Amino acid sequence: MKHWLWLLCLFPTLALSVPGDDKVLAAREAFRNGERIKLGRQLDSLRSVGGVGGVGSVGSVGRVGSLDSSLSGQHDLQPWVEYWYLVQRLEDGGDEDVKEFLARPGLMGSYLAEKLRGDWLKLLGKRHQWDVFQREYPALQQPDQELACYAAEGRLAVQQDPLALEEVRPLWFTSADLPDSCTPLMGQLIAAGRIDANDVWERVRRLLEAKKLKQAKQAAEHLPEAQMPAGKTIDAIAANPLRALDRLAQGFAATRPGREMALYAVQRLARNDPAVAAAHWQKIQDRFSDSERGYAWGQIAMQAAQRHLPEALGWFALAGGIRLSEEQLAWQARAALRVHDWNTLQQTIERMPAAMAAQSDWVYWLARALTAHNRADEARNLYQKIAGQPNFYSNLADDELGRPINIPPRAAPPSMEELLAARENPGLRRALALFRLDMRIEAVREWNWTMRGMDDRQLLAAADLARRSEVFDRAIYSAERTQTQHDYALRYLAPFRESVEPQARQMEVDSGWVYGLMRQESRFVMNAHSGAGAKGLMQLMPKTAQWVAKKIKLRDFHQTRIAELETNLKLGTNYLRLVLASLDNHPVLASAAYNAGPGRARRWRAEMPLEGAIYAETIPFNETRDYVKKVMSNAVYYSALFEDKPQSLKSRLGTIGARGKGGAENDLDLP
Repeated sequence: MKHWLWLLCLFPTLALSVPGDDKVLAAREAFRNGERIKLGRQLDSLRSVGGVGGVGSVGSVGRVGSLDSSLSGQHDLQPWVEYWYLVQRLEDGGDEDVKEFLARPGLMGSYLAEKLRGDWLKLLGKRHQWDVFQREYPALQQPDQELACYAAEGRLAVQQDPLALEEVRPLWFTSADLPDSCTPLMGQLIAAGRIDANDVWERVRRLLEAKKLKQAKQAAEHLPEAQMPAGKTIDAIAANPLRALDRLAQGFAATRPGREMALYAVQRLARNDPAVAAAHWQKIQDRFSDSERGYAWGQIAMQAAQRHLPEALGWFALAGGIRLSEEQLAWQARAALRVHDWNTLQQTIERMPAAMAAQSDWVYWLARALTAHNRADEARNLYQKIAGQPNFYSNLADDELGRPINIPPRAAPPSMEELLAARENPGLRRALALFRLDMRIEAVREWNWTMRGMDDRQLLAAADLARRSEVFDRAIYSAERTQTQHDYALRYLAPFRESVEPQARQMEVDSGWVYGLMRQESRFVMNAHSGAGAKGLMQLMPKTAQWVAKKIKLRDFHQTRIAELETNLKLGTNYLRLVLASLDNHPVLASAAYNAGPGRARRWRAEMPLEGAIYAETIPFNETRDYVKKVMSNAVYYSALFEDKPQSLKSRLGTIGARGKGGAENDLDLP
């Protein structure tokens, strides 16, 4: 008992404030405002405080961060303030101070060192100081695209390395926004003839597909003058593609820009109405080359597949033998899956690039196609390749192999030495101090970076430290990274059970599913706020919370209370109950509805019953498709932990009833 009391003193929860915190926050504000003198004063003031940390020392009582850090002799976030100070002085040539910071014990290889080195290298690259750049660049662990282009430019300038240009050439054939550092290299590739007019048109197409009109017009400026489309033409097509097709000039197909703009109009129209786009395309397709016809049909077919139109597979067939994009191949496979066309499904997966076909989702569905063709042994081999992992398709593979899903044996808890090492890790100390000051973005980055290179024992100790500090999302993140020694009680944390389970029972919803949903929604961050405005553990939108509160006659409700634990759980579980009641009491449909809205979840059903797995895989929205899979897989593990018995994802997914059949479909006004 004494051992555990001492351990609780070692790892209490985050403190509200410690001496020096106010100076860190003031320094951050000065950095944001570009106030160099004020930032320098705050740094001097923080250094004078001394001996203040973000994590309590051995033998402390109270909360983490409440006592001096005698081991470090400084506030845990002093390196952050020094980083801000150095960044503001980079332009003035503070290279020696930068080198000292990068070589300092406790900072070498840290997130801050990586960030400062990257900032310094960008300045060196911009100034073409290639000698210093090339000395420092190899020490950077994760260069971004801007720095990769500077590195290539430096190799070209200093070593005259022709491979430098070839290495950046693939960037041209994406829809990614290229940083300014890549522009000179692209110019050299064009000047050398390594990017020709056909390549320019390919980039223009990709950018137009991504609805990046400004960038597409910029790329088109590299075309020969005779091929350059007018910027106003692109804008007019984007605004009204149907009118553009109706007003095609008589001889439009005689020129490359004429055909490309017509193809853009078809592609843009297909986003709005694939059937209308197909009808218009059929009238003019004979005036295009085979590859151009294939491109147009591929665009129309993909949009049709995302809308679950029955014509999608036929339109994919009209694309012929052109090389489809990975996104198009995925939707061709989903269209085949939706109608149980196992032949087309198998053929489509076999056309996928090797890396794509090796992903667990397509391995699973290829195995299902082989099973449909009575090739059970081959299918079993594929299931075995992906089984045994905590994810949606691995769970389904386990089911197909007849292996109930159990919680793996729990690793030995971290030893005292391992826990102390985690507690004194400089990166983790900084991260926890950042969490304490509600600097969540910086804290998450610091924590995640510190996980790099950790072995399973270190990861479990870090996860335990995060759990004790009530930073639940980082506890999950760390526990998920283990390779052979696992603790699923950390990986699938279940805080607040004393509040969640009674509410779930009252609403007659499965607590394992509720936890699976919360884990995906907020990772148990109490004050989580999404960009769309959702709040709290169950990420309720204000409009939804207001609607539910009125529906259940919740007294004294106010928008300011949405993120409060009990209020958030009450409103969230009531909403789940209402959604379930309107959607056949099916958790797959309700999960989709929780993310994308009940109306969409209903529309995504088919005219015939569908396996739950097929419904999930053919959800049109990438975010919702991924969300539903993760929620349902999470629910399996939470139920296994709560019930202490084997689980089956396939039985949990069940069958989705046909559209408009067998469901109550009441409360159609659900938000």
